[in-house]
Amino acid sequence: MIIRNLKKLKSNNAGMGTVEMILIIVVLIGLVLIFKTQIQELAGIIFQKISADSSAILA
Repeated sequence: MIIRNLKKLKSNNAGMGTVEMILIIVVLIGLVLIFKTQIQELAGIIFQKISADSSAILA
């Protein structure tokens, strides 16, 4: 009877998906906060190149 209950407890993973998703979101937010300035600089460079290339194509 104890072994059966332990098997049921082991196979019950109902809340694991939610907990894992919350942990992933927390880690991603932490990474964004840590590398905020680097991400902003990279995005700025990318948008500058896109605008320069698009103006060259349109001209």
